[in-house]
Amino acid sequence: MTLLIATMLLVSCADEIDAGVQPPSTAVTISGTLPVMYIETENRTPITSKTEYLDAKYWLDPLENSEYDALGSESEPLPMQIRGRGHSSWKGAKKPYKIKFAKKTSVMGMPKNKHFALLKPTENTVAGLQLGQLMNMAWTPSFRSVEVVLNGDYIGLYFLTETIRIDENRVNIYEQKDQETDPNIIPYGWLVEVDNYHDECQITIPECRRWNLTLRYHSPEDLSSDQLQWLTNEFKAINSAIYSTDKTSTTWEEYFDVESMARFFILQEVMDNPDGFHGSFYLHKDMGDNAKWVAGPIWDLVCYNRDKTDYTFRMKVHYGFTPHWIGEIIQYGIFCDAVKDVWHEIYPSRLSEIYGTIDDIVLPLASAWEKDCERWNEDPTQTAQLRADRIKNALRKNIEWFNNHLPVNQYASSPQITGTTNDEPVKVFNLQGICIGVYENESQAQNDLDSGIYIINGKKVKIF
Repeated sequence: MTLLIATMLLVSCADEIDAGVQPPSTAVTISGTLPVMYIETENRTPITSKTEYLDAKYWLDPLENSEYDALGSESEPLPMQIRGRGHSSWKGAKKPYKIKFAKKTSVMGMPKNKHFALLKPTENTVAGLQLGQLMNMAWTPSFRSVEVVLNGDYIGLYFLTETIRIDENRVNIYEQKDQETDPNIIPYGWLVEVDNYHDECQITIPECRRWNLTLRYHSPEDLSSDQLQWLTNEFKAINSAIYSTDKTSTTWEEYFDVESMARFFILQEVMDNPDGFHGSFYLHKDMGDNAKWVAGPIWDLVCYNRDKTDYTFRMKVHYGFTPHWIGEIIQYGIFCDAVKDVWHEIYPSRLSEIYGTIDDIVLPLASAWEKDCERWNEDPTQTAQLRADRIKNALRKNIEWFNNHLPVNQYASSPQITGTTNDEPVKVFNLQGICIGVYENESQAQNDLDSGIYIINGKKVKIF
């Protein structure tokens, strides 16, 4: 099963190797085409922890990239801290890092903040984060391409990326304090993540008979017993509302911003991302009388390289992933309608912009990606052009598939019928929105179909 998934996933270079078997440092040097971030840890201590920061110094040399300002210099470096980050990515030879500047800094044109990440670059990250911008998500992290020299060792191409935090320039909501006990404040100012790893700062509740829901709270981080109890009760209630057997119920809408969930769903399906509702699934809630949980920001996006035959979350069940909530939410009419509304807003004009954007970002990385593959002994045939073409081809297929398989509101107001005399060609859908046949007319469809309920010409039809 693992092999099957691996062959379907779109990857950027060779598979990650075990963290303990790092290739030797080579004489590979910078490409000279991108800004370079130089980082020196105190006493050049190796970075081995994902929890403990090391003190360090850095400077950013923009080289010939005149749109960016230099930060510090080799003779006058600036203070920072650095540690490891990630789960499976931390096991690879090329490590991702979390960095913390000594003071809020505007780096390469991104808004001021102390907190950033250095991530292994992929075309999936480019496509996913740019789609978030095109689709008007509440906030989507920005990133910049840099080459990195760590303790004198060239470690390749990275995306210097904004991390997900409550901040006026990021997730711009009220931030609840740690150890809050005021019951009037506790329901507001949360940033949480539906997670697929066991870690600190988590609660776990049963979601259904087959799996649990694990929720990591990022802010606040140090919870009082009152906060912990409220969060547990809140998501038990959310779960109960979503799993209602009455799919005309509006209770779940009292908790969620439906439009944000529709945007999040569309982006995951356009990317065909197996992790979309499985992990790195963020939610946040502001303060206000009508405050609801908003889906996002997006993070950690990958893309299947396959011919889509179904929604990604159904593929996840088949391959052992856990698709939290979405299998239930897609059965609610208001959600289906919201998906259609957002889709008509962004398709085709807004989504068509993604292809040029990918070229604009990926193709200038050609030399740096070549150097990166050389440094980490990865496949040199994985050129920038190949990466750009690969993700664009995958997106084209996914976008057109989704446009032809928008979820159907089975509860739209229309009379149930048991017969028809309409002689125009029709498509027949099941109640999950999947096209199951095309017929010359409705009469032929009803004669050929088994007993059940179908969607024919946008109407719910019961066949006896």
